[in-house]
Amino acid sequence: MSEKRPLDIAVISDVHLGIYGCHAKELIQYLDSIDPKILVLNGDIIDIWQFSKRYFPKSHTKVIRKILKMTSKSEVYYLTGNHDEALRKYAGFGLGNLTIDNKLILDVDGKRHWFFHGDVYDVTMKNSKWLAKLGGKGYDLLIIINRLVNNILEKMGREKMSFSKKVKNSVKQAVKFISDFEQVVAEIAVDKQFDVVCCGHIHQPIIKEMQHDGKPVLYLNSGDWVESLTSLEYTAGQWSLYQYPLGKSQVILPEEEEDPNHPWGDISKVISFPNQ
Repeated sequence: MSEKRPLDIAVISDVHLGIYGCHAKELIQYLDSIDPKILVLNGDIIDIWQFSKRYFPKSHTKVIRKILKMTSKSEVYYLTGNHDEALRKYAGFGLGNLTIDNKLILDVDGKRHWFFHGDVYDVTMKNSKWLAKLGGKGYDLLIIINRLVNNILEKMGREKMSFSKKVKNSVKQAVKFISDFEQVVAEIAVDKQFDVVCCGHIHQPIIKEMQHDGKPVLYLNSGDWVESLTSLEYTAGQWSLYQYPLGKSQVILPEEEEDPNHPWGDISKVISFPNQ
């Protein structure tokens, strides 16, 4: 196994364990390749909305076990999202290096960082949760069809495609929603005097400088592990966006033995990573 990449912070979100579209095997490969001091799970890791006893494969269980195993070396923060909102009743719970909460504030190398999922600023979530849940089921069905088509395209030696990305990019209302969401989050972050704000929720991985009232803020979105297969990484004082190589062949995970000795963390900390 190749040497793990040391990271100061890694952020993943919108894994949606428990749905057919989740790329759990690819995520395990990614987690196996990194050694972060802090791992932020920024919401919708488990899809409780669409959870079914009939579908929770071994690879999805392995993701949970892998994350728990990482708590032996890394500080792990599980921040709740809308699809795992049932865990919000446990906000503030900590065991060893694992903490569950709704948001996380870190002072990183002199800059105030605000991590949260983002659904609290989604108008659809506030006013029509039933519609959001229905949309979630439709999205899952679209992903299943998309994966079947991509399997055929791969066998034909043709490039894979993303149905939902094409829909999002072509429907003006979807583009406007993404833009509005990013702007609202950036404005609130500036008002709260944060230098960096990090969300998930909209499945749109990006790093970009934004402005509000003449004040800058760095907006980060970690994307998802349903389509984008992305994460955010912080090292040597810089944020970067990681993209899992989409052209990789089918992932086969090795069998692993049970580790009974995995340990199960304040939510606002000042930290500094010295440049090496």
